[in-house]
Amino acid sequence: MKYKITIEEMVSEDFLVEADDMEGALKIAERKYSDGEFVLTPGNLFCKQICGQCLENNDCKEWYEF
Repeated sequence: MKYKITIEEMVSEDFLVEADDMEGALKIAERKYSDGEFVLTPGNLFCKQICGQCLENNDCKEWYEF
């Protein structure tokens, strides 16, 4: 049988932003992320999870952390 296995990773990183308020800081961070100025390091793995689906009978395994 053939299976489709999906792996999802979540990384996190802290960035310092100066702004007048939280809304402004978040907008600045979003812009810097979009512009490639804020880049998350792949080594800062926060969590990972996996799930699978059988392609022949469409049976699915729930997501779980590993």
